[in-house]
Amino acid sequence: MKSHAKVVVVGGGCVGASILYGLTEHGCNDAVMLERTTLTSGSTWHAAGLLVTFVRSHNVSKMTLETIRIYSEVEEKLGASVGLRKVGQLRVANTPERWDEFQSYLSVAEAADVPCRLVTPEEIAELHPLLNQSDSIQGGILHTEDGYVNPADITQAMAKLARDAGATIYQNTEAQSYEKLENGHWKVTTNQGEITCEHLIFATGNYARENARRVGIDLPCIPILHQYWTTETVPMLVDRKKQGLPEFPILRDEDYGAYLREDTGGIQFGPYEFEKDLKLFAEDRVPPTFGADLLPEDFEAVETQWERAIERVPMLGEVGIKANTRGPFQMTPDELPLAGPAPGHDNLWLAEGMPGGILWGGTVGNQLAQWILKGAPGIDMSELDPRRFGDFASKRWTMKKVRETWGTHMHAHFPGEDFYSARPMRTVGSYDLLTEKGAVWTLYNGYEFPKWFAPSPEEAIPAHSFRRTYAWDHVEAEVQTTRDEAGFIEMSPMTKFTVRGSGAATWLDSIMANKLPKVGRMTLSLLLNERGGMDGEYTIVRYAENDFYLVSTPNGQVYNWDQLSKLMPKDGSVVMEDISEQMGVVALAGPKSREILQQFTDNDLSNEAFPWLSAQKGEFGFAKGVHLLRVSYTGELGWELHHPVNYNRHIVEQLLKAGVRPFGALALESMRLEKSYRAINREICKDMTPYEADLGRFVAMTEKVQGVVRERNFIGKEALLKQKEEGGYNTLVTLKLPFCDTSVIAYEAVYQDGEIVGRVTSGGFSYYCQHDIAMALVPQELTAPGTQMQVKIHGELRDAEVIDTCAVDPTSARARA
Repeated sequence: MKSHAKVVVVGGGCVGASILYGLTEHGCNDAVMLERTTLTSGSTWHAAGLLVTFVRSHNVSKMTLETIRIYSEVEEKLGASVGLRKVGQLRVANTPERWDEFQSYLSVAEAADVPCRLVTPEEIAELHPLLNQSDSIQGGILHTEDGYVNPADITQAMAKLARDAGATIYQNTEAQSYEKLENGHWKVTTNQGEITCEHLIFATGNYARENARRVGIDLPCIPILHQYWTTETVPMLVDRKKQGLPEFPILRDEDYGAYLREDTGGIQFGPYEFEKDLKLFAEDRVPPTFGADLLPEDFEAVETQWERAIERVPMLGEVGIKANTRGPFQMTPDELPLAGPAPGHDNLWLAEGMPGGILWGGTVGNQLAQWILKGAPGIDMSELDPRRFGDFASKRWTMKKVRETWGTHMHAHFPGEDFYSARPMRTVGSYDLLTEKGAVWTLYNGYEFPKWFAPSPEEAIPAHSFRRTYAWDHVEAEVQTTRDEAGFIEMSPMTKFTVRGSGAATWLDSIMANKLPKVGRMTLSLLLNERGGMDGEYTIVRYAENDFYLVSTPNGQVYNWDQLSKLMPKDGSVVMEDISEQMGVVALAGPKSREILQQFTDNDLSNEAFPWLSAQKGEFGFAKGVHLLRVSYTGELGWELHHPVNYNRHIVEQLLKAGVRPFGALALESMRLEKSYRAINREICKDMTPYEADLGRFVAMTEKVQGVVRERNFIGKEALLKQKEEGGYNTLVTLKLPFCDTSVIAYEAVYQDGEIVGRVTSGGFSYYCQHDIAMALVPQELTAPGTQMQVKIHGELRDAEVIDTCAVDPTSARARA
C-alpha cells in the first residue's frame, strides 16, 4: 500500500465513499480510503436509502437537498442508474398540531429553495389512493424532490468515480491505531502496513465510538436497531407500472408512525420504534463476528405501528410479507451527524453518528472536502459540528437521549421544544429554590436553565405549541416587571475562560476583530474566520494588562475552547483556563437594579464610579470573589454577577428575599429581540460577516496607541476589506410585524412584490411592545427605516416594516442610566 497520502478516509460505506468522491471533485487525487472488509458492508448495504428534505432549518434543508443534487450528478457522470427515484414524499397531518407544523414549515422551505407544497385532503386522496380517507386528515405536505436511492449502487458509483479521478481504495484493510507525528501529520497503522497523511477522516459507522476512543475521544453516538418489511407483490402497483404510471410518493402518516414506499412491485413498511421498544447495538464495541449481517426481526417492537398501518392502508393486510431487514445504524442525541473538526486534535475530521448515511453522505462529503482543501465548508455546518456537545455527554446519557430522540421521530415538533429524558443531570445550587418558585426548565450545555416561571411548582407544566399557550401571561409579566422594576435570571451555564500570561494581550489583539478594552473595562468582540464570517462572540473583560476574562454562549464551551486552543501561540506565553464549571452567573436587570444590588455590595455602583461596560471585583452578601460586570442582554440597567459557583444558592436566595422576581429564557429572548441584539448561530454565524450582521461597530481596523493611529491585523480583516470595497452584500434589519395568533420564529421567507428577497434569522413576540419582531437578512436597498416587506408566517403573508435600530430604547439610555 502507499506510504503517504494527503488525506486518508477510514470507512468504506456511503459516507466514506462520498468524502472520497468530494475530495476528488475539489481537486485532490492524493486521497486514500481504508475499508476493514469490503465497500458497503456496514450499515450501507441494508439501508432503506430514503432521501428526505423536511427539516425546520435553513442550512440543514440546503444540505439535504444538496445530497439529492449530488447523487443526480453522480448518476449522470456514471452513465448508469444508481436507483435514484425522485418519487416525492407525502406527509399527512391528522391533528391540528401537525397541520400547524406543516403550515409554519412551508415558509422555511421557500426561503431554502426546497420544492414542496401544502395539499388538501382531497389532493391526498388523488396522490395516494392506497391511504384510507379519514375525517381526521387536516391536510398534507408534498416534497417533490424527495425519494430514494439504491445505497450499494450510489456508494459503488462514487467510489468508482473517485478511483477514476486518482483516489485509491484499500479493502480488507483495517485501521488499528493512530499516531500524531511531530510534523503534524498522522500515522495510521493497519493490518496491511502503515500510511501517513496530512488529514485523517473517520467515517466508521457503527465502529464510531470504539474507533474514536483510540485517539481519546468519547463520541455521543450509539447504534440503534431499525427494521423494515417488504411485502409480496401488490397487483395494483404492477398494473400501474405496466400502464407507465409513476410510482406513488413515499407516504408518511403520524397515525401509524412509519413510512411506506413502493419496492419492486411490493410495499416497503418502515416503522419508527417507540422509545420503550427501541433496542440499541454495540454500545461499547461491535462484536468481532459481526459483519455484513442482519439481526432477527422484532415484530413485537412495532406491532402497534403495523396494526395502525393496516387500518390506514388496508392493502398492507391483503398481501404477504416477503422479507424483514433489521440492522444497526448510528444515532445521536439530536438526530444530526457529528461532522467537522474533531475536538482536541489538529487535522482530524469526523463524519460519524450518521442517522441515515445515505441521506447525509453526499452533502457531508462535499462540505468536508471543501473544509479540508479550501479552509471552509460551502455552508455553515454549526448544527452538525461535533463540538456542539459538551463533555457532559456520557455513554449512558447518550443511550437515554438516543432512545428518546428516535422514539419521538414521528411526533409533531414545536419551536423551543424540550425533551425530558436523562434530566435533571447538571444543576447549580439555586435549582431547588427556583423550582419552588415555579421554574419550568430548559437545557443549555446539559445544564438546567430556567425557561419561564409558573405561579407554583404544581403549575410548572411545559407548554409547546405554534400558538399562544398558558405560559404567555407569565412570560409577559416577567418582561414587564424587569423593564419597569427589576428581575434576575440564573445564567450559570455561560462559557467562561481566563486568558493570562505575558503574551495574552498581544495574542488576543491578533485574533479578535475589536480592539481590546482598557483595564477595568469590557467590550464585545468577534472572532472571525479567514472569510470574514463570525466564528465566535466573546465579552472580554480586562482586569490587568495581561489578565482577561472571556464570556461566551453556554453551548459553546467545547467549541470555543477547541477553537481558541488551536489558535494559541506555542511558546507558552499565553495560559488559558476553562473555569465554566467553577463560576456561576446571575444577571440582575431593570431600572431598580442599582438600588437592589447596592444593598448587597460595598462597591460604589454610581455611574461615575461604575460606568456602563465596566467591571469590578467585590462581594455580594457573604459571597467573596464576585465579578460585577455592568452589562445586560435585556438592554436595561443591569449587572452580571459572576461568582464562585458554591455561592450560587446564597446569591439567588438573597435576591428572592429582597423581592426580586426571577425571569427565564423566553423573557430574555423577547427582550433581546426588542433590543435587536444578535444571537449566536442566528445572526452571529460562520457564513455571515459583521457587515452583513450590521455589527461593523464591533470591528476596529485601526487603533490609537499613545496618540498614534496604527493599523490592526486580525483574522478575517482582508476578507472584510474586500467585502466593503465590493459592496452589494445583504444586511440584517429589524422588522415590526403584527401578531396573529402565531408568531414569526426563524428561517421564514421575506417577500417584496411577490418575490423572495431575504430570510428571517430569528424572531418572536415582543411582550413589551405587543407585536412581533424579526431580524432578517435582506438586500441593502431594502434596509431604510419604513421600508415595507412581507414575511410568510403560517401560510400567510404578513406586512413587515423596517424599523430604525431597535424597538426599545434605540440610544441605550436605560442601560447607561
